[in-house]
Amino acid sequence: MRKTTLAATFVYFAISAFLAAFELPQDSRQCLLGVADGWDSSAVTLRFFEKEGARWSQVGGEWKGRLGKRGLVWGLGLHPVPENAETKREGDLKSPAGVFKIGGAWGYAADISRRAGMPYAQITSRDLWVEDPDSPLYNRHIRLKTEPESAWEKKQQMKQGDPAHSLKLFIAHNAPPAVRSGAGSSIFFHIWRAGGAKPTAGCTTMSEENLRSLIAKIDPEKDPVFVLLPLSEYERLRAAWKLP
Repeated sequence: MRKTTLAATFVYFAISAFLAAFELPQDSRQCLLGVADGWDSSAVTLRFFEKEGARWSQVGGEWKGRLGKRGLVWGLGLHPVPENAETKREGDLKSPAGVFKIGGAWGYAADISRRAGMPYAQITSRDLWVEDPDSPLYNRHIRLKTEPESAWEKKQQMKQGDPAHSLKLFIAHNAPPAVRSGAGSSIFFHIWRAGGAKPTAGCTTMSEENLRSLIAKIDPEKDPVFVLLPLSEYERLRAAWKLP
């Protein structure tokens, strides 16, 4: 029993040391922080921060959001992932946890309120976001030259006519150029359903008012990041990762 306890303790401290070796990029001066109660939670509290010098300051109040139906799991982003840890998989209904670049907005409107330099694209019937793990274009956006014809093309179309997807902001989980097949695709911030009563398939959702406010705040020149963690991990990693 003692050997088992010592082995478990060693593994815990080894993982802790591995994770503690990371910190937020020094050039990142904007951070959207999402903290969930636990790994199984589908609800999240969101706060937006900006950094002056070495100090993070909160901008505005707290926002409520929704996560994947089955909670969170480690995603693929800027952060290290513990060896042998469970990670995001296509279709697992979990939101990716960790630290991710954010940027690139999409929507039905011709344009939206945004900072200079924030890319925005109006979604058309020719816009695809590939969620097929067997495709070399997995988790990438493509715009067809003509209307989609094949069943495959139609299946990859970005959602249209769905109010929840009428505005969205990209979360760079498993993003190009280092895309891993089957590790999860099409992760965005978008508008929540039923006033926040419904969880997601893996995205992070919030009210339309708060999403528009978030997009208007994001400044690509400040290298914005999204940090999503369960409370236990946030408290453990906050100092080492230099989180807000």
